[in-house]
Amino acid sequence: MLSGLSGVFRRVPAICPPLWLLAPVMPGMAAPREVIMNTKYPMPPLSEREAEVMLRKATEAPYTGRYFDHHAAGSYLCRQCGMPLYRSADKFESGCGWPSFDDAVPGAVRRAPDADGQRVEILCAHCGGHLGHVFEGEGFTAKNTRHCVNSLSMSFVPADCEEEKAAFARAQKRVPCSGTAIVAGGCFWGVEDAFRRLPGVCEATSGYTGGHTPDPTYEEVSRGRTGHAEAVRVRFDPSRVSYEQILRRFFEIHDPTQLNRQGPDMGEQYRSAVFYLDEEQKAVAQKLMARLTELGYKVVTQLRPAGAFYEAESYHQRFAERTGRGGCHLASPRFERRADGSPAE
Repeated sequence: MLSGLSGVFRRVPAICPPLWLLAPVMPGMAAPREVIMNTKYPMPPLSEREAEVMLRKATEAPYTGRYFDHHAAGSYLCRQCGMPLYRSADKFESGCGWPSFDDAVPGAVRRAPDADGQRVEILCAHCGGHLGHVFEGEGFTAKNTRHCVNSLSMSFVPADCEEEKAAFARAQKRVPCSGTAIVAGGCFWGVEDAFRRLPGVCEATSGYTGGHTPDPTYEEVSRGRTGHAEAVRVRFDPSRVSYEQILRRFFEIHDPTQLNRQGPDMGEQYRSAVFYLDEEQKAVAQKLMARLTELGYKVVTQLRPAGAFYEAESYHQRFAERTGRGGCHLASPRFERRADGSPAE
């Protein structure tokens, strides 16, 4: 999605690009490649236009989607897998030409770096279908977030209907490995290794986030000029481990009182940070940081909305496991004792 259209809404100034950059999906457009349908989902097969958007990341033309000017009460489901994505209460008018939401159903949407190296793509956390893009800091609503979504990626169900109840019932089953956490706590080798050992964690990936340089290299991040931190993206099974437990372990395996460093590693790339994906994650982080402060720890951990996450080079992945080096993030029971060493109440 574009960050805005020139002359459409002045609060989102932007230069309108050539129309071919929109990759519009027009009626009757033929799919250039074979569409592989997943028959296990409880939804009708995707049309060619829907497949162009959801499977091949095209974008419908602005002001053409069936949900652009849609105001009924209910929920918006993933058109491919039928899982709930957004509620009508979170929908707002942004003037961008596509449906806009300032929040998603918890755990329903995941973020990924866009191929253009600048924007943040949003995908269905269950099936991986392309939804659109997310933007922060525009000031449209108090949540300061805009999920810009293709209508072709969604299916609407009215409030309190059987289809809506069934969709949320499916979501309550908590698909394994649907949880995501992004944290930074010094050298990512050790952070990644520590999380891989935590029961309920499906995957831990070293990478870079929080900065301004697209597609950074390790050498660029190490020079401290990209604004990125060495970070780890954790995929976990919410039925086995909660996001709060993930963050508690995070605060135990690094020192959240060290500013722009961890031990001998110095620089903002080694800063302590939590990159939250939604307001629920933000609230959990704030609660745990407040508790550590009550216990006497001078917490300097940054709390920032998640943006593009760039996976580190392959030789950084599973580094401690492969080499026996870098596994230095040992757990310290900070929530069980005060900063002065006395037991917590």
